[in-house]
Amino acid sequence: MQMYLLALNPTDSVTEGFLPAARRIGLGLTVLTDRPEAHRAAAGADVEVLECDVRDFHAVITRISARRHAPDAVFTNSDHLQTQAALAAAYFGLPAKSWRAALRTKDKAQMRRHLAAAGADTVRSAELHPGTDPVAEAAAAGLPYPCVVKPREGVASEDVVRVEGPGGLARRCEEIRSRRPGAVLVAEEYLPGELYTLETLGDGRVRHVLGGFRTELSPPPYFVEERLSYVPEHPRAITDQVLAQLDALGAGFGACHTEFVVHEGRARLIEVNYRAIGDQCDLLLAQLLDIPLFEHILRVHLGEGLPAKLGARTGVAARLDYPCADRAGTLTAAPSAADLEYGDVKLAYRPLRGVGERHELHRTNRDFLGVVRATGTDQGRVDRAVAEFLAAQRWEITP
Repeated sequence: MQMYLLALNPTDSVTEGFLPAARRIGLGLTVLTDRPEAHRAAAGADVEVLECDVRDFHAVITRISARRHAPDAVFTNSDHLQTQAALAAAYFGLPAKSWRAALRTKDKAQMRRHLAAAGADTVRSAELHPGTDPVAEAAAAGLPYPCVVKPREGVASEDVVRVEGPGGLARRCEEIRSRRPGAVLVAEEYLPGELYTLETLGDGRVRHVLGGFRTELSPPPYFVEERLSYVPEHPRAITDQVLAQLDALGAGFGACHTEFVVHEGRARLIEVNYRAIGDQCDLLLAQLLDIPLFEHILRVHLGEGLPAKLGARTGVAARLDYPCADRAGTLTAAPSAADLEYGDVKLAYRPLRGVGERHELHRTNRDFLGVVRATGTDQGRVDRAVAEFLAAQRWEITP
């Protein structure tokens, strides 16, 4: 069987999750990417890497069509490439996500419009095109303050910021457009509440809920995810509300990572990432639940059904922490990778930035210096182990 994997940067999800899973299944794997040298260095000699403009679905279809053997699957775990992969898979008659659902979830303005039209939820928002007055557009849409401005097709809290009034909206839009000329932005009402995620896996017939995470953010006005604690099961009413909104969007095939807030018993979507959760949370989930998560995801795209029960381990606890840079500069001191045990808690630390590297301050997950993953059977013991580890470490940034 031959699978084509569309990718941009070689992420941990690809190199530590999907590539080993493909080998275990016995898949022939070809990576299509616009960054071939980075993938050749990370993937290994047994993985074919071909250069392709993967943001263009026509280029993807043409590249695959020129190959000797017809594909058995086209897959991606990239936020940016879900629609392209879905269109390419549909062209070859392969199992895939609906390209319409992939587009609805990627395009934040389209997601809001679709949920409102379906009667699932209405969030006041305005689409801000280049050359228009963002304050006037927000006023015409009846947008209240505070509100949140973000790129229409952004990811990872990139250029996502809360603004308190019209002056702040105008300034932030100007700042974002200086970095993203020509980008369409979205301004939407600020949704109060605790932030959570729901992780699901479906085959179009069966959908499993893998639990989720409670997310702790950096102080306003930014939205950097600094800590995630595993939630084995959300209240049934909350899960049902989130699943109903995913159904309205048509997002039920393969992996899906959904962010939502809960306020006064109501669950409201922040965004839907129609792929497996990233930033090493997917690696933690596979370990924590003791299931072949990445194999399940790949098999769904090969047309295989999911089992009625995944056999996920219960009675577990977990937490991820992301030490973040608080200034621009060069990282001059930082801990090395480590695998430790604190009683029954297993803790792993992995650096995400090398000593000697210089970076600007982004106010996104690009500021992460490393990631701490801890698993156990009691949340209190997990929390104490992480706190003890972090207190003993030192990160230094020299301006």
